[in-house]
Amino acid sequence: MQRAVLVGCGAMSKAWFEAARTIGDIDIVGVVDLARERAEARIAEFGLGAAIASDSLSAVLAKTSPDLLFDVVVPAARHATVAAGLDAGCHVLSEKPMAETMDEARDLVGRARGAGRIHAVVQNRRYLAQIRRIRQLVASGAVGDVTSLHCDFFLGPHFGGFREEMRHVLFLDMAIHTFDAARFLAGDAASAVYAREWEPSNSWYSQGSSAAAIFEFSNGAIFTYRGSWCADGLRTSWESSWRIVGSKGTIVWDGHDDIRAEAVTSGKDGLFSGVTAVEIPPLDASHRIGGHLGVMQDFIAATRGGSAPETAGTENIKSLAMVFGAIQSAETGRRIEITI
Repeated sequence: MQRAVLVGCGAMSKAWFEAARTIGDIDIVGVVDLARERAEARIAEFGLGAAIASDSLSAVLAKTSPDLLFDVVVPAARHATVAAGLDAGCHVLSEKPMAETMDEARDLVGRARGAGRIHAVVQNRRYLAQIRRIRQLVASGAVGDVTSLHCDFFLGPHFGGFREEMRHVLFLDMAIHTFDAARFLAGDAASAVYAREWEPSNSWYSQGSSAAAIFEFSNGAIFTYRGSWCADGLRTSWESSWRIVGSKGTIVWDGHDDIRAEAVTSGKDGLFSGVTAVEIPPLDASHRIGGHLGVMQDFIAATRGGSAPETAGTENIKSLAMVFGAIQSAETGRRIEITI
């Protein structure tokens, strides 16, 4: 049984409490929120009567000496929260984004390394069944080497709260899911980006609700992203609409359940190469899925001597670097080299 403290009791925290309860051998001994009554409400909701409710993380860490810290705070509080957990000797699982700046992200990677603790990020879209199946198809070589990936993301959610006041809201708060998935599917890290942001006249966001970006990967592949958080009508999936072009074929995914692929056959059909449908691999026991639960299971296994989680800070910083590279490009109007 591992002892855990959870910080941040907003709407997102419910998925964390549910995942911890499903895993089963995690004892949440402290719940922290700036509004103590929200911490108390979550304790009551999930039957955690022995847990301490508080508005002070430092006080709860001192009283409970937990093994784990679950960080569900707003991005502005991320660095201080994760740093406090690592300094207290906790393994830390954090919401995304990993940090508000690359300097903060590098600092957290260094702190985790120095403390000998695991720091991972809930990049939960990576744990979708469809993403796992596509990755397996790519790895099989059925469509050849990935030469380009293309994503569309168009939704119009009225969140209210901090998101509508954030700068670079689409890149910083949402696009990292798509960027991380592109990195996973390409099996590579981005090396450069050119990006633009704009604010349509109908936008209810402060800044950065609409954007486009072109990423270069070190293996020569190109990833294009088009998105908006104030696009009403004909919505895409939250996971984006994808086209992955390979040297021998193409995969398309609507972001829901429809995955299709075609690969080149011998001969031509008039002007075009002949193609045939490719079967999409089924899920198997090696696929790690489950959204928040899948990420948390990998994190917990790692804290108990298992392999490092694939969303560890040392890896997730590569996805975050894509976000900040895009933001820097949008701000300067220049192509930006992406460095860790």
